[in-house]
Amino acid sequence: VFSLFVLAMSIQSCFRMTLLKFSFASCAAPFSASFLSPLALGFPARSAISMASTAPSVASATKKVLVPIAFGTEEIEAVVFVDILRRAGADVSVVSIEKDLQVEASRRVKLVADESISSCEGKMFDVVALPGGMPGAARLHDCEVLKRITIAHADQGRLFGAICASPAVVLEPWGLLENRKATCHPAFVDKLASSFTVGSNVQRDCLVTTSRGPGTAIEFALSFVEQLYGREKLEEVSKPLVLRPKDGSKLAKDYNPQKWLAINSPQVLVPIANGSEEMETVIIVDVLRRAGVDVVVASVEEGLQIVASRRVKIVADKMIEEVKGSTFDLIVLPGGMPGAERLFACDALTTILKVQAESNKLFGAICAAPAVVLEAHGLLKGKKATCHPSFAGKLQDQSAVELRVVIDGLVITSCGPGTAMEFALSIVEKFFGLEKAISVAEAMVFQYP
Repeated sequence: VFSLFVLAMSIQSCFRMTLLKFSFASCAAPFSASFLSPLALGFPARSAISMASTAPSVASATKKVLVPIAFGTEEIEAVVFVDILRRAGADVSVVSIEKDLQVEASRRVKLVADESISSCEGKMFDVVALPGGMPGAARLHDCEVLKRITIAHADQGRLFGAICASPAVVLEPWGLLENRKATCHPAFVDKLASSFTVGSNVQRDCLVTTSRGPGTAIEFALSFVEQLYGREKLEEVSKPLVLRPKDGSKLAKDYNPQKWLAINSPQVLVPIANGSEEMETVIIVDVLRRAGVDVVVASVEEGLQIVASRRVKIVADKMIEEVKGSTFDLIVLPGGMPGAERLFACDALTTILKVQAESNKLFGAICAAPAVVLEAHGLLKGKKATCHPSFAGKLQDQSAVELRVVIDGLVITSCGPGTAMEFALSIVEKFFGLEKAISVAEAMVFQYP
């Protein structure tokens, strides 16, 4: 009986690998994420092999995507993927592998999944994408239900991928990277057994796509947009993100340089509302906490949980009324609509912001918020600022709207999700210096400045 069992398992394994090899063999050649249009993405061009007609076809009209999360999942990687795929029109399920739907991510951002992993077994998905982070990736690896779903998904010749630690910690030991070109976070490269390990930000080997870290998460997500929907949709989704210029230039300016001082660790308030842009929110919080900043996320809604602009559910640390008497070195507003409008309409936040400005303390905003909140409350009077291009007409001073990050004394503003990393790292640089900002950026596999 045991021999028959072993034989059956061997046949199943051989069948799976044969199917995968057959699927991959149908592609002209493995290639990296450089197939994405540099013009659309705003990333530096690399040598590429064209996809031509070799992309795997997906039958369903509405693309269904599974994104599992766990305790210690990297929140930027999870949220960016969900946000961008939902922008493209995909039906994305954020799934908890934990007992509860609420999960505390690696930098203590509290996310709420849409459903439990147990409810997904037997369902069909067009994409399974695994975020990284530790111990999140290790917990994904240990989830037997997720393992069964992902292996069955791969057996059926469907798209799958992983970023950061997960290619090495999850896909590799599950046998899904055998003879595949793959990449991962530099700290985990030695765990990839494949001799085809590469250093590109995004590596695609037909059905499987891998990437390196939070700083490459947007590229990773956009690679799936093109695989699922094509180049026209890729360009449509990319444009409003305000991605980095293709030459990689920073395009930031400090018009009135002043030293940003904080006693001990800087205290930063990030207010959020229903409709806040989740990428901007999570990138700001994650990056600042990596730098050692004490960040308080405060809800302006009736409860701690908000539903962001692309339906990601985030649980704040406190209610805005609870922090009215607190002192903050910096207040930073994420954008997104109608989130920015709800921040503007919050009386408690308005009072906090005006006291902050009157006390000559730091404040800033990104995307729609500089125009919809700061300008509308008269807090940008005499200041140069930037914002999302679709709201730039609302700024009285138009002289700096083409820049990605603008600092004018005690005020810092930026443009959108694609500038959020630069925005947050500029704050780190102002508080701690350039060397610290570069160190934080390198750990995320992001080039700064």
